[in-house]
Amino acid sequence: MRKLLIPALLVAACTKDAAPPQSPLASAPPRAADRDHDGIADEDGDENALEPPEATEAPRHRAVAASPPRDTATRPRPDLRARGPSVDEVWILARAPRAAATEPRVAPGLRAEVEGREVPLPLARTDVRAKISGFLATVEVRQRYDNPYDRKIDVEYVFPLPANAAVSEFIMTVGARRIRGIVRERAEAEELYREARRQGYVASLLTEERPNVFTQKVANIEPGKQIDIALTYDNTLPWEDGAFTFAFPTVVGPRYNRAGSRDGVGAAQRGSAGASGQPTEVTYLAPDETSRHRVSFTIELDAGAPLVAVDSATHALDQKIVSDHVRRIAVADAAPDRDLVLRYRVASRPAVFVHQGADGATSFALLLPPPADLRQLARAPVEMVFVVDCSGSMDGLPIAVAKRAVRQQLARLGPADTFQIIQFSMDASALGRAPVPATPDNVARGLAYLASLRGEGGTEMITGIRAALDFSPDPQRLRVVSFLTDGYIGDERDILAAVAAKVGSARLFSFGVGTAVNRYLLEKMAAFGRGAVAFVDLGERAPEEAAALFYERVSHPALADVSVDWGAWQVSDVYPERIPDLMVGRPIVVVGRARGPLPASVEVRGVVGGRRVSYKVPLGPAAEHPALAKLWARARVGHLADAALLARDPAAIVEEVKRVALTHGLLSAYTAFIAVDATEPTGGGTAPIVPVSVPVPRGVNAEKSVPR
Repeated sequence: MRKLLIPALLVAACTKDAAPPQSPLASAPPRAADRDHDGIADEDGDENALEPPEATEAPRHRAVAASPPRDTATRPRPDLRARGPSVDEVWILARAPRAAATEPRVAPGLRAEVEGREVPLPLARTDVRAKISGFLATVEVRQRYDNPYDRKIDVEYVFPLPANAAVSEFIMTVGARRIRGIVRERAEAEELYREARRQGYVASLLTEERPNVFTQKVANIEPGKQIDIALTYDNTLPWEDGAFTFAFPTVVGPRYNRAGSRDGVGAAQRGSAGASGQPTEVTYLAPDETSRHRVSFTIELDAGAPLVAVDSATHALDQKIVSDHVRRIAVADAAPDRDLVLRYRVASRPAVFVHQGADGATSFALLLPPPADLRQLARAPVEMVFVVDCSGSMDGLPIAVAKRAVRQQLARLGPADTFQIIQFSMDASALGRAPVPATPDNVARGLAYLASLRGEGGTEMITGIRAALDFSPDPQRLRVVSFLTDGYIGDERDILAAVAAKVGSARLFSFGVGTAVNRYLLEKMAAFGRGAVAFVDLGERAPEEAAALFYERVSHPALADVSVDWGAWQVSDVYPERIPDLMVGRPIVVVGRARGPLPASVEVRGVVGGRRVSYKVPLGPAAEHPALAKLWARARVGHLADAALLARDPAAIVEEVKRVALTHGLLSAYTAFIAVDATEPTGGGTAPIVPVSVPVPRGVNAEKSVPR
């Protein structure tokens, strides 16, 4: 009998045409997460699973968790003869000593055929399949790895996903075998992966490093072999200035980490893995290098209402019109150096999606619009503070776009407004000691100061936050702080904690500039600062239009102190827990759980211009969407993560995050997906780790953003 020694007792069975047997070892009840994510490779045409041509003939694998006995590390192999010939074999996975924590992160002596400037890398391609329904998206991401070298390898790939992605499906395909990953606490999953790797078994591990940064590890890929990884996530889409936005990031931009940081996202050149000293590290190709990795997109868009327009400023779209509200969209073989951003306008916005749970509770997602008359109201005088990122990654076109945005808004300020311009890189400096009135002479001074700014050095964003928020507020004016940045920093937690501590009564707006900006950081900064966020891609024909729409929001008052009267609908666990200000052109999505029949409308209340107002939001017919329970769970995990960020003792909050994630089978910072192919160990000893190097995002100065 062959045994895979692994740090938690599991049982895996392979069958061809019968359900896998229940081993006597699996006496403990399965965790809630395993009821949907139990290691079974489906044969029933699961449309969210990776289907190789021979999948219907392939064995399927089941991994069942059980509590290991205290007095022994192994058990006898179960007697399965009564099950008949449909059972191929059973693997008993028992305890072993913990594997060494230190692992080689370089791949010396690997050889491969190379032509021209193409660098041989194990990631061959990524295929993205998205189904959009109204403002909800279900996305399958398929990564194909193969081994172009002359010996077996391990792979580490750091890649981005949307920060609100609820990742709930993970499948590894090895030849004809499909292994469905299971969710475990992160430390346990990492231990399982290390031991499977040490013993030579093909295994994969998916972890979350930041809400928008993930690491995929694949162990023991033999020369000439191929491994496919498929993960599925759901997320809600924002409605911005008349259009919904579907954004898929393809590359993690090079982050700057403060001196002494040991919890950042490092950047290093290809061939110098580990040089950043950070636990998560991205290695980058040189500007004259490329790889074969390409990304393709297939998007089925059902807007739920007649479509007015579908476009992308970032990629050329191949569109097929199916009906007035359905499009099939494709993008083939795109370079992984920029976000795909798709915008679609509809004649009317869907209001609410619901899903009835087995317990009788309804999960819902509601699009909450601002009152229509905000646009007609004049705003009060403001103290406008522009904070411009002048770090090395902003050099060139990014800082030029940021300057144009500030110039445009300076021209819109009124005589009762004041303004300040602050720049930051390694430190911060300002136009003057205090904001100045927006007179023609002062605006001219501001324009001259703006023209002198250059992009170089690190990204000490916290100095910019302090410079913008530490000086005394003006009792006559609302302080409006506008950050213009790509957000390429590794210490997001420190930045967000500083914003939460210092923002006070000010409003903080984030303006993301670039092709692969740190959307998580900028969105959270705006949320903590009760403002809004906008993104302008460097490829857009008219970035000034995006800037104009962004600052249009500042030119009108917002509905503050927002609450919702749900009527007879018994609503609980709503996220965001505190509804942010509602602004012109910016509805927000609220997710929650409820009992009872859906009401015809809900009442929104708030304060604008010093007076209390209320208005009805009709809900109309509800559309069913089965992913809503997981979207609610992801929103709760995000809420808890924010609370842990600001808590003095976050231990109890972390345990609640684990509980929610394990119950709903979700990836989180404290849970991970693990899959092991226990059919046959590979030979050749321990494999070297090959990091997947990626291109520097388009428009970013590699010389100034990737340390040498």
